[in-house]
Amino acid sequence: MDGRLIYLMGPSGSGKDSLIAAARLPLQAMNCQIVRRVITRSAESVGEDARGVSPEEFVRLQRAGDFALAWQANGLSYGIPVQIDQWLKEGRDVLVNGSRANLRQAIERYPTLVPILLTVKDEVLRERLLGRGRETGEQVDDRIARNALFKERRSTDTSVHVIDNSGALVDAVNHLLELIRLSAAPDQI
Repeated sequence: MDGRLIYLMGPSGSGKDSLIAAARLPLQAMNCQIVRRVITRSAESVGEDARGVSPEEFVRLQRAGDFALAWQANGLSYGIPVQIDQWLKEGRDVLVNGSRANLRQAIERYPTLVPILLTVKDEVLRERLLGRGRETGEQVDDRIARNALFKERRSTDTSVHVIDNSGALVDAVNHLLELIRLSAAPDQI
């Protein structure tokens, strides 16, 4: 039996990295592999446990076929290692920190993926983004506006599971684990 691709996405600042870190042990107990993305951002950047590479190295890896999925967003390049295909064939679930803009490409390659959108109230998102100090107030406002447009487009898409991470992180973790359990095939429960 093939495993499932759990495709976590949400706006920058929604808490995807915090959610993944907090859910790591229970996910591993559920035979779910958590993927370390490759990003053209310094490995010393605060937040996500990602492999930082130069733009040139990213292009080299992409041309070599080392990515199952790859995209650009916010001036950075992101890649999901092709190793996920082996884990899925072994029957393991695989959780990736994906991109809302790349969801269509991901569904084309992995039609049975479980899409999960992590949301957060605008005022909480603004506070988190400003607290990171990576962007100006104007850039944060632009992100909030893009997020509002995405929410409007997704409001009719019932295939995407939504988790609100505006409150306690433990609540979002429990919701994530429950979604993964409920989306399992009947013979996997």
